[in-house]
Amino acid sequence: MTRDAEYVLPLRWADDDGLDELVAYLKTLRDLIDVTVVDGSSPERFAAHARALPVGVRHLPVEPLPGRNGKVAGVMTGLRTARHDRVVLADDDVRYDEGALRAVVGMLDAADLVRPQNVFVPAPWHARWDTGRSLLNRALGHDYPGTLAVRRRLVIATGGYDGDVLFENLELIRTVQAMGGRVVTADAIGVARRPPNVRHFLGQRVRQAYDDFAQPARLAAELAVLPLAVLALRRPRRLLIGAAAVVALAEAGRRRGGGRSLFPPTAALWAPLWLAERAVCVWLAVGARLRGGVRYSDGRLLRAATPPRELRRRLVDAPKPPPGNHLTAVPSAGSVEA
Repeated sequence: MTRDAEYVLPLRWADDDGLDELVAYLKTLRDLIDVTVVDGSSPERFAAHARALPVGVRHLPVEPLPGRNGKVAGVMTGLRTARHDRVVLADDDVRYDEGALRAVVGMLDAADLVRPQNVFVPAPWHARWDTGRSLLNRALGHDYPGTLAVRRRLVIATGGYDGDVLFENLELIRTVQAMGGRVVTADAIGVARRPPNVRHFLGQRVRQAYDDFAQPARLAAELAVLPLAVLALRRPRRLLIGAAAVVALAEAGRRRGGGRSLFPPTAALWAPLWLAERAVCVWLAVGARLRGGVRYSDGRLLRAATPPRELRRRLVDAPKPPPGNHLTAVPSAGSVEA
């Protein structure tokens, strides 16, 4: 179906609890697109994965690259070694079906980067909780999925993107934009994502809040939520009005860009719970910042992402890829982000 495109999956597992399910997924995927797994797991697990992965799925070690974010090294290894210019990058919990894969790859005819919408499948309580974040993101802009589709040659022309930031997907999006690349946001294309277990979900809370250091206006707004909520405790009615406003905003995000076909009608009701969590965790993230950054792997990362102005300055002299990637029309399934 899409033999002129590549699917790159960066992998770094400490245990193999989900290996059988991932192998089953890759068996289906290999019939649709060329697949490369870039594996940064331990030597023992790398060998076990090599034995388990389906025939036809390419399995590579991570190239040593500067930066402490191992996912960036995995992505860049996949892009450097990709056999095609159109590349789908996906975390190990992302699950494309044929329709979504066809749509996302096809949109690269008119774009340098495509960002679809992740939807948790199945949706236990903590996945519904985190869906509140997605709906508010959609209401105020666009969500940040665990998968992107990119034109390989533009990313390679930049020399790669920064491996010393936490919010690596935003860093890649901004890097493509800084090169003058065209980013298409496909809010109506739902791509399934398997939810983490509860323990992993809880461990992500402060780390996800730390991402907001890459978006100062959002950071300031979220820092204001907890003090305002404390002040409103004297008049609980204000808290109820505030919660209702958050639900209404989340519902606007659900209705935007074809979201009603992706999210159930009750999804917006979880948004106040997510915002209450973020109101606390963003202050914990500030504490982590003062200690040198948020914990990542065996160290800390200080920066969430590089400001767009700094990226444009860095890349002003980067060689531009030859023209010919783009069409003049953008598919109606998505919106264009400048």
